[in-house]
Amino acid sequence: MLLWLCIFWVFASALVAMLPMRWQYVPGVALLLAAPVLIFLISRALGAWVAIAALAAFVSMYRNPLRYFWKRLTGQKVEIPR
Repeated sequence: MLLWLCIFWVFASALVAMLPMRWQYVPGVALLLAAPVLIFLISRALGAWVAIAALAAFVSMYRNPLRYFWKRLTGQKVEIPR
């Protein structure tokens, strides 16, 4: 079941990435919030090394939104694409 959830998450992320920017926000945030839950489940089922690989893939895919939220949290100037 976990494998199917992870596969669904990857395909959903790829589909959301193909949407126009203005339509990416809501599904993108939902996927962004679901990822830590999946990574935690992966770590419980398969171990820490697999979870670290999943975390690296997640950070690679969502580097721009994570960078945006990091800047907002630290009070830096945030530039929003049009």
